[in-house]
Amino acid sequence: MMHVEVSKRGVGPYLMLVHGMCSSRAQWRPNLAELERFCTPVVVELLGHGRSESPDDPAAYSVAAYIARFEALRDGLGAERWAVCGQSFGAGLTLSYALAHPERILAQAFTNSSSALGPAYPAADEAARLARLEGFEARGRAALEAMAFYPKRSGRLPAEVEDELARDAELISVHGVAQGMRWTSPGLSVAARFGETRVPTLLVNGRREKRFQPLRDQAAKTLAGLQIADLEGGHPVNLDCPDGFVAAVRDLVEPLS
Repeated sequence: MMHVEVSKRGVGPYLMLVHGMCSSRAQWRPNLAELERFCTPVVVELLGHGRSESPDDPAAYSVAAYIARFEALRDGLGAERWAVCGQSFGAGLTLSYALAHPERILAQAFTNSSSALGPAYPAADEAARLARLEGFEARGRAALEAMAFYPKRSGRLPAEVEDELARDAELISVHGVAQGMRWTSPGLSVAARFGETRVPTLLVNGRREKRFQPLRDQAAKTLAGLQIADLEGGHPVNLDCPDGFVAAVRDLVEPLS
């Protein structure tokens, strides 16, 4: 169900890259050429995004279903172990994957993710949360385009990067995003289990996102050995600071490959 692109020019271990909500394969475009110097990028697109499917079945959107897809992808590539990297919403999936299958993970990196490091959704609020999402889907693309992370041309990033993000945003399925918010989001928090992580782990932190910094500090206290690269970027730190992002990932992956 996921659209997958495997680099043909990469040198070194596979690195699976999982973007966040309202993004696409374009999230990694400014990083790929430099990543290919020391690893082989494997870019996947979330359900409902880019070229991936938008199934009706709620079970397809569960964190467990994503973990199973990641494992099938790794196995299909013939890799005994690989590295993974998640951005924002995608980080909740990759961090959960590493907790479930540490024996398959060479190393993992992730970027700012309140959904991953923040508290889990209160079970008592579930009915109200689902009711709000019914309204989201009824409003159609207007609701989608009002989301904070929906790509907009701002001039802050190179024009070719913003253009590709905007073109791919037109492919986003309102239904697929609503399904992801309904059935994936509640399982993304790893806050209660983050300290159990048993693989080399790097947080590439965009410190301009002020609301994430308390979670960054808590993560450092929770996981002994957590590597943190603090960069002068915001939430999409790999786009804001592409050179610093790649350098941090290289320092993580190269010694282990």
